[in-house]
Amino acid sequence: MEKELLQHLEFLTGIRPFRNWRNLESLKVAADYIENEFKKYGFTIQHQKWNYGTFEYTNVIASYQPQFKKRLIVGAHYDVYNDQPGADDNTSGVAGLLYLAKAIAKNQPELPYGIDFIAYCLEEPPHFGTKNMGSYVHAESLCNENTELVGMICLDMIGYFSDEPNSQHYPVESLSKRFPTTGDYIAVVGLEKHAEFATAIYQRMKQAGGVDVQTINFPSNDGIAGLSDHRNYWYFGYDAVMINNTAKFRNPNYHQITDTVETLDLKRMAAVVNGVLNAISSPFTANPQSDPTQNQISNSEKLTDTSKDRRGAITRFRVWMNALFKK
Repeated sequence: MEKELLQHLEFLTGIRPFRNWRNLESLKVAADYIENEFKKYGFTIQHQKWNYGTFEYTNVIASYQPQFKKRLIVGAHYDVYNDQPGADDNTSGVAGLLYLAKAIAKNQPELPYGIDFIAYCLEEPPHFGTKNMGSYVHAESLCNENTELVGMICLDMIGYFSDEPNSQHYPVESLSKRFPTTGDYIAVVGLEKHAEFATAIYQRMKQAGGVDVQTINFPSNDGIAGLSDHRNYWYFGYDAVMINNTAKFRNPNYHQITDTVETLDLKRMAAVVNGVLNAISSPFTANPQSDPTQNQISNSEKLTDTSKDRRGAITRFRVWMNALFKK
């Protein structure tokens, strides 16, 4: 698995100019690569397109058991922030997505629903938190079509780990007493009202082993709880989780030119992907048993993101949300 993940990582991070929203040709190279990999696994491909001004963007979708109306979504964004290779954010998630699609196509699990593997465009600023996000476009289409969803699993930053003491940081000091202070774990991030789905994912990933798994359920999608594509499925009322290494609270290369393949831990990244594979390879049942170790975040301990590059986008998103609710 590690060799395949590395192949995807090296190709996608090597695309120049970098895969940001301005460089349409580079985004197309990435999308074509993803599509060709999906086709190798035997999938029929769908393209979901939308426009931002005169620019056109594309979600690439590969569907397992397309005959079922009920779907499970597994997604990762293939664009990067500004001019940098984005190895962890989010080539790691795309590499994991491709491996999962290949494994499901090979293993052919018997499920009473289908799985859509989706590579999204426009997750990063300046489009984050707007209707331009590929995941918003997709989630809205599901809602408009009254599609029943098992849930959505977002892979975003699953490759960076550290064994150094105090390498894991938190924006609220009290959380360091409840969560590890070494950045050697992966997090399943959810909402309290969708906790059953998050618990099921967490338990199955934990069962697979190979990497420490923590779970965090927030009272609302404010702050870092919703800082990826899963947030748009929450908005339309669907269960969703993010699989994430806590981004800037661990990885010093976040949104920097130094976010390169060499900084990633392929062994633990592979363990994360294997854990997600274990999670999606058998049917989900209603009301999974809760785990006593599952962490709930109180309103007073919300993790809030204060990064300059996302603060404006989040503010715009809240203004937009407020406007919607006034209608």
